Amino acid sequence: MFAKHGFENLAERVKLGQFVFEKIAKKDLTHLSLAERLRLSFEELGPTFVKFGQLLATRPDLIPADIVEECKKLHDQVPYVPFSLIEQQLHRHFGQPLDQIFAEFDESPLAAASIAQVHKARLKNGQKVVVKVQRPGIEEIIAEDLSVLYTLAELLERYVVELRVYNPVGIVDQFFNSLELETNFVIEANNIRRFQKNFKDEPNIKIPDVYEEYSGQKVLVLEFLEGTPLSQKRALDQEGIDPEVVLRTGLHCYLKMVFTDGLFHGDLHAGNMFVMPDNKVGLIDFGVVGRLNNRTQSAIANMLLALAAEDYDRLAYEYVDLAPYSERVDVDKFARELRDLIAPYYGLTLKNVNVGRLLLESTAIAARHQLMLPTELVMFFKSIVTIEGMGRVIVKDFDFLSYSLEFASELVQSRYQPKKVARDLILVARDMNSLVSVLPRQIKQFVRRLNSPDFAIKMQVDQLKELRRAMESSANLLFLGLVIGSLLLSASLLIIADRGPYILHIPTLSAIGYGLAIVLGFFAFYNYIKKQ
Repeated sequence: MFAKHGFENLAERVKLGQFVFEKIAKKDLTHLSLAERLRLSFEELGPTFVKFGQLLATRPDLIPADIVEECKKLHDQVPYVPFSLIEQQLHRHFGQPLDQIFAEFDESPLAAASIAQVHKARLKNGQKVVVKVQRPGIEEIIAEDLSVLYTLAELLERYVVELRVYNPVGIVDQFFNSLELETNFVIEANNIRRFQKNFKDEPNIKIPDVYEEYSGQKVLVLEFLEGTPLSQKRALDQEGIDPEVVLRTGLHCYLKMVFTDGLFHGDLHAGNMFVMPDNKVGLIDFGVVGRLNNRTQSAIANMLLALAAEDYDRLAYEYVDLAPYSERVDVDKFARELRDLIAPYYGLTLKNVNVGRLLLESTAIAARHQLMLPTELVMFFKSIVTIEGMGRVIVKDFDFLSYSLEFASELVQSRYQPKKVARDLILVARDMNSLVSVLPRQIKQFVRRLNSPDFAIKMQVDQLKELRRAMESSANLLFLGLVIGSLLLSASLLIIADRGPYILHIPTLSAIGYGLAIVLGFFAFYNYIKKQ
């Protein structure tokens, strides 16, 4: 399929050319870019590759910008699974006919995606529910496609040197982990319960209940939300709905996830957000979530504050602190490139600036400086892009940054509250106590090893030959310096003794000493210049 879209040369480079058995007839592709041809290949290869392309669209820190933009056009355009196959899947799950579980079951699906299909139903007790059913055979398809992806990634890393910087195998690993979570509805059910717990005191946010007794790895039964998806135009035109209140409620919900809970919805688009009566907001589809530790939460808050204050050095250092240590990072240059990206937008009001897109583009700059950022951070930036898009549909002058700064400021201030500082000090004291308790044993083991006859200290010095050569050169120059100094000192002492014979009124031995010193000095100077 890749060869069909103009990638025969790549097949040759990864030693797969022998598997292209015949010249594939194809249209003239010269008018299409590489990114466009890659997207077409993904679309024809099926749902797993489509989802893989969607993942690539979320990683501008790893993938070239043109491929990112093209992969954003990929959508889950999959046909509905016939109800007969869905019924078989449900029968295998429940172990009994549907009419024993449900009073009603709508055979026409509410929605269909690459992994699952959703149907509306009613339980025997009259409760309306939605039933999310995994597409029959999808696990086998995913396993086969992932095997192909891993093989391609390994071949690309081995034979296409210029692609190694993008870490193809690492990208497929991330994709595998994501799919593994999405195809296990037990994990999604647990995510929903955690979100319910986090929002139990938020009456304007509705998370559907999970019917655990009916749910499992391949089937998820949830409470039906009486609302309209925000993706439908009529969602905000309903009687009694105030669009700005809905916007503020949804934004408060999201910012609480990020800055308070450290657990946020990883795919919060308009189709997963419901507008409900009394301006309530409902959320669905918790297969993909992002988790933020305290360090990353603080970094995000500081980034938003730095962005508002045009403090590019601070912004750069937040990236550097989050990424694994690298001595190759030129922070000053990184900060200048961030300034060059963001500064042109500061004559405009921030409501005209897509903050999420700027932050996503900044991750590409970070990647050029070899900074490997946490996946959750990039997921957060991507979600800002989506939220800003939804916000500006509701309120034309929506400014995400001004809404979020209040949360960010509160988070930063909370880090220095007496209770928080005391708790941190307790953690430090506990770690110190652990260190003190194990340190004597560690020192004892080190001393025993040091006294062992087999003990050796291993050192690896980069450019060892150059270092040895430089040391030898320095030693030679030092030796010549000592000889020259000795000759000058001896010649001077002979002048003081004033003993003949003489040459030009100078004792002959002194003249010889000075002459040798001058010759050796020129020789040493010549060698020094030659080494530079």
